[in-house]
Amino acid sequence: MRQHPTAIIDPGAEVAEDAEVGPYSIVHAGARIGPGTVVESQVVIHGCAAIGSGNRFHQACAIGDLPQDITYQGSPTKVIIGNDNVFREFCTVHRGTEGGAGVTTIGDSNYFMAYAHVAHDCQVGNFTTFANAGSIAGHVLVEDYGTVGPFSGVHQFCRVGAHGWIGAYSVVTKDVVPYSKTVGNRARVYGPNLMGLQRRGFSIEAIRSIRRAYRLLFQSKLNTSQALERIEEEITGSPEVDYLVQFIRSSKRGITK
Repeated sequence: MRQHPTAIIDPGAEVAEDAEVGPYSIVHAGARIGPGTVVESQVVIHGCAAIGSGNRFHQACAIGDLPQDITYQGSPTKVIIGNDNVFREFCTVHRGTEGGAGVTTIGDSNYFMAYAHVAHDCQVGNFTTFANAGSIAGHVLVEDYGTVGPFSGVHQFCRVGAHGWIGAYSVVTKDVVPYSKTVGNRARVYGPNLMGLQRRGFSIEAIRSIRRAYRLLFQSKLNTSQALERIEEEITGSPEVDYLVQFIRSSKRGITK
């Protein structure tokens, strides 16, 4: 284990032999840090955190601290972080609560820019991007390839669908539908994120189906229920559209329109 002389690692922590712990960082008892992970200077890893391999925590990150929830009573909740994630300066990730799932989870290959915040009981998938100061409140789900723009906030219990893109300075209070460009205070949908879909290898047919579904959802005079019925009748054989419909039907807070 490559440990700086000023780092404090509790004997009760499990740190892989090839992990790095930089100057003035603290790793509490119970924490687990996997192979190839780099903890830079002045980082605090709390004992509830289980961290996989190949992650990098830049200076002054705080991982697994107490949730900002006044109902939290000190239960032994957790933070679980996968592999190959990057946390830039001053990122914060809070442990779960008794009233939630009891765990905050982050998948693989996510990129968190400076000052990004993941609150208690959140679930973050894989390949997501949180721009500078992008923040999600408690119990938020961000699915694979979701993007939270700079200085944007997502209200508690909201969902950000796969490939959903939230622009800068946005205030999101309802679910962000998959594949969308969602921007503003309050946030509105500005159509599918066509450039992002092309970059991620979506076929021409898939993009056409998504665009047809979006026209029915957001540009017709149909309400949401009517639009979903039309989509199911007219756009068949598209896994992307099937997922979009399922996402909307399962929404509890309603969707951003």
